[in-house]
Amino acid sequence: MIMTTPAGNESLSPDVKVTITGRNVEVPEHFSDRVHNKLAKIARLDPTLTFFHVELQHERNPRRADESDRIQITATGKGHIARAEAKEDSFYAALETALSRMERSLRKVKARRSISLSGHRTPMSTGEATAGLVMEAEEVRAEGRYDHDPYADQVEDVLPGQIVRTKEHPANPMSVDDALSEMELVGHDFYLFINEENGQPSVVYRRHAFDYGLISLVTE
Repeated sequence: MIMTTPAGNESLSPDVKVTITGRNVEVPEHFSDRVHNKLAKIARLDPTLTFFHVELQHERNPRRADESDRIQITATGKGHIARAEAKEDSFYAALETALSRMERSLRKVKARRSISLSGHRTPMSTGEATAGLVMEAEEVRAEGRYDHDPYADQVEDVLPGQIVRTKEHPANPMSVDDALSEMELVGHDFYLFINEENGQPSVVYRRHAFDYGLISLVTE
């Protein structure tokens, strides 16, 4: 089921459009209204966002009843996208979790861009830094990000590891800071890009101590 809604909802800007897609599920009107109201808050965090695609999928596997309802939200803005998804025992719970993740990513990127534009970093107290690390650690633990293989139900057990998804992206050169922002927006733990400083294929990634790493390919 696909519902394409011009942003006539009073809570959303007229320039914002929302598409809701249901796979193995019908999307009731009251849930669609809830999605629009919730996305209005997300849209205010980034005024460049003009399109949201919300996909609902229900998995009929009784062994996964606690995460049978999946929601993925993809937001498209000026020159970038943001993505978040969640699996819960209801679409309402999955919506709240996915929105929370997207909001957290957008706020991180907004703060990073503010620091980049100002040209300096504001000193942070030990208490603030510690509180931030504890909060992020609790979020990772609560999400269970590494508790299961997201492709476990897509590959037969009797087969060796398979490539289950292939993607191609435009290789536009960008700075390391921009690559970190893109990584946060799509909710991944790494991001492949062309480093504009040296033209080399590079990867930024998360490290265990809440820092980032950078890997670059060089030819001898």
